[in-house]
Amino acid sequence: MDENVLKGKWKQIKGEAKKQWGKLTDDDLDVIAGEKDKLIGKIQERHGHTKDEAERQYHDWKSNWKDTV
Repeated sequence: MDENVLKGKWKQIKGEAKKQWGKLTDDDLDVIAGEKDKLIGKIQERHGHTKDEAERQYHDWKSNWKDTV
Protein backbone atom coordinates (compact mmCIF):
# COMPACT_ATOMS: atom_id res chain seq x y z
CA MET A 1 0.00 0.00 0.00
CA ASP A 2 1.63 3.24 -1.08
CA GLU A 3 1.04 6.62 0.52
CA ASN A 4 -1.60 7.66 -2.01
CA VAL A 5 -3.64 4.54 -1.27
CA LEU A 6 -3.21 5.11 2.46
CA LYS A 7 -4.57 8.64 2.12
CA GLY A 8 -7.43 7.54 -0.11
CA LYS A 9 -8.50 4.67 2.15
CA TRP A 10 -7.76 6.40 5.45
CA LYS A 11 -11.39 6.75 6.51
CA GLN A 12 -11.85 3.01 6.00
CA ILE A 13 -8.74 1.88 7.86
CA LYS A 14 -8.22 4.49 10.57
CA GLY A 15 -10.26 2.37 12.97
CA GLU A 16 -7.78 -0.43 12.44
CA ALA A 17 -4.95 2.00 13.17
CA LYS A 18 -6.67 2.91 16.43
CA LYS A 19 -6.95 -0.79 17.32
CA GLN A 20 -3.26 -1.29 16.56
CA TRP A 21 -2.09 1.81 18.47
CA GLY A 22 -4.71 2.30 21.17
CA LYS A 23 -3.19 5.50 22.51
CA LEU A 24 -3.95 7.35 19.28
CA THR A 25 -6.96 9.61 19.74
CA ASP A 26 -9.67 10.40 17.22
CA ASP A 27 -8.15 13.86 16.94
CA ASP A 28 -4.74 12.30 16.21
CA LEU A 29 -6.28 10.18 13.48
CA ASP A 30 -8.00 13.21 11.95
CA VAL A 31 -4.72 15.16 11.91
CA ILE A 32 -2.81 12.21 10.44
CA ALA A 33 -5.29 12.04 7.55
CA GLY A 34 -3.52 9.08 5.99
CA GLU A 35 -0.07 10.64 5.91
CA LYS A 36 2.60 8.05 6.69
CA ASP A 37 5.07 10.46 8.33
CA LYS A 38 2.40 11.93 10.58
CA LEU A 39 1.26 8.45 11.61
CA ILE A 40 4.80 7.38 12.44
CA GLY A 41 5.34 10.59 14.40
CA LYS A 42 2.17 10.09 16.42
CA ILE A 43 3.13 6.46 17.14
CA GLN A 44 6.43 7.76 18.50
CA GLU A 45 4.78 10.50 20.53
CA ARG A 46 1.90 8.54 22.05
CA HIS A 47 3.68 5.21 22.60
CA GLY A 48 7.18 6.44 23.39
CA HIS A 49 8.86 4.45 20.63
CA THR A 50 11.99 5.35 18.73
CA LYS A 51 11.56 6.40 15.12
CA ASP A 52 12.96 3.05 13.95
CA GLU A 53 10.53 1.11 16.14
CA ALA A 54 7.57 3.24 15.03
CA GLU A 55 8.54 2.73 11.37
CA ARG A 56 8.89 -1.03 11.90
CA GLN A 57 5.44 -1.18 13.48
CA TYR A 58 3.99 0.90 10.64
CA HIS A 59 5.50 -1.38 7.99
CA ASP A 60 4.28 -4.52 9.80
CA TRP A 61 0.79 -3.02 10.06
CA LYS A 62 0.85 -1.83 6.46
CA SER A 63 1.77 -5.30 5.20
CA ASN A 64 -1.44 -6.63 6.76
CA TRP A 65 -3.44 -4.14 4.69
CA LYS A 66 -1.47 -4.45 1.45
CA ASP A 67 -3.74 -7.03 -0.12
CA THR A 68 -7.05 -5.80 1.28
CA VAL A 69 -7.07 -2.12 0.29
